[in-house]
Amino acid sequence: MIYPIVAYGDPVLRAKCKEIEEDYPDLDKLIANMFETMYSAKGVGLAAPQIGKDIRLFIVDASPFAEGEDPSPECADFKRVFINPIVFDEEGEVWGFEEGCLSIPNIREEVKRKPRLKIEYYDENWELYEEELDGFAARVVQHEYDHIEGILFTDLINPLKRTLIKGKLKDISKGIVEVSYRMRFPKQKRR
Repeated sequence: MIYPIVAYGDPVLRAKCKEIEEDYPDLDKLIANMFETMYSAKGVGLAAPQIGKDIRLFIVDASPFAEGEDPSPECADFKRVFINPIVFDEEGEVWGFEEGCLSIPNIREEVKRKPRLKIEYYDENWELYEEELDGFAARVVQHEYDHIEGILFTDLINPLKRTLIKGKLKDISKGIVEVSYRMRFPKQKRR
């Protein structure tokens, strides 16, 4: 099942998400549907709040970054499920990269992040992992982790840029945006 992506302005995108237990109802089905939703929207990551669920769960498949003009080999087989993750260290000299978000379509801005992180999480089989990630793999995880903390990439951009896109963000929340995937808009007028 393909979920509609929750658009900017919905309160669930600002929620500090709750941990889940191993007996969370239909978790395997939810994860499969999240991957289907992410691929349908041509994304590389999707967090539970983006489909309206305030739980500490996100998925990534950063393999598109392993190809193209400036390939990142660390992303070649980087497909993961992160349940109840905790980022406990970020290090290195910050670097900027233009990020986008399925919940904030058609807006891309430079976000500065540290290039390395350490994260602890459970996978879809409830196996505990502790991993060190760097480069684009780390960036994708940082972006999705921010979602379960109630942070959007637009919170991390230059304040002047944020002011300049305020009108576009307001339009997105009202559904005044063209997208190729299903979305749920918090301030769209019902007909």
